[in-house]
Amino acid sequence: MIAIVLAALLWGTTGTVASSLPGDVGPLATGAATMCVGGLLLALTAPRATRAALRGGPAAWCWLVPGALGVVVYPLAFYSSMSLAGVAVGNVVSLGTAPVFAALLERLLDPPGRRRPLEPRWVASAALAVVGVGVLAATGQHGQAGAAASPGSAPLGIALGVLAGLAYATYTYTAARLMAEGHPSRGAVSAQFGLGAVLLLPVLLATGAPLLQSGASVGATVYLAIGPMFVAYLLFGHGLRTVSSSRATTVTLLEPFVATLLAVLVVGERLEPPGWIGLALVLAGVVSIVLTRPVRPSRPEAVAT
Repeated sequence: MIAIVLAALLWGTTGTVASSLPGDVGPLATGAATMCVGGLLLALTAPRATRAALRGGPAAWCWLVPGALGVVVYPLAFYSSMSLAGVAVGNVVSLGTAPVFAALLERLLDPPGRRRPLEPRWVASAALAVVGVGVLAATGQHGQAGAAASPGSAPLGIALGVLAGLAYATYTYTAARLMAEGHPSRGAVSAQFGLGAVLLLPVLLATGAPLLQSGASVGATVYLAIGPMFVAYLLFGHGLRTVSSSRATTVTLLEPFVATLLAVLVVGERLEPPGWIGLALVLAGVVSIVLTRPVRPSRPEAVAT
């Protein structure tokens, strides 16, 4: 659980760092570069485990394919959401919807012997955190130095945030299923992200030229690829060995909490008083989940050690 919390803290810095990029660097370029570099690093630093997952046959590929597609969609939708709706709102919508999608995937796709019962405390805690996310999204942000975001772009940004939440829940769930099939966490995560990185290369080649035009752009991209991508997903994969995808995605609601604080303190976005209440609700829900002892499934899971 601690590993997932640390990953969420790293992810919380992405919006602030991305906002420092020059205006000619689009969100598609940022997302593609971050996931391409980070995903390839994950695959190349664990070649044996990655190859084992890729050679796992149909049982592995039925989870690798949707997982890799989630890896492709997530950064493009996530960074576009922040660009259109603001760092705070883009983060809270993207991450706030993920636990709901993860819980639905578990209920719909888990075999009966692996399915965890919905814990009342988890339901209450997740509901509290999601309500907080909703308050944050509804109150919104007022832009840097008081300049409001374009009203017409906010609905599209929120819609892309929901899509990012679905993509995030998808690759989290599929990684957990690969681990349940006996693959180590490094192999399950690295194979999905390596495949996703390859699929994102055309997007990077088409949009990434502005990233190379200044040292600041290169430095920010390197940080996003190594910190919030490479290191954070190593931690996240380690945590998924013993934590269900729905619990993991709920704990990572710490990310929009951190991202909103940084957006206010560093980027210059403003939050109305109800937004601070929403932040408090998110934090309360996540802390409650972290302190909840999970209910084990009716039969033991096969997870990597």
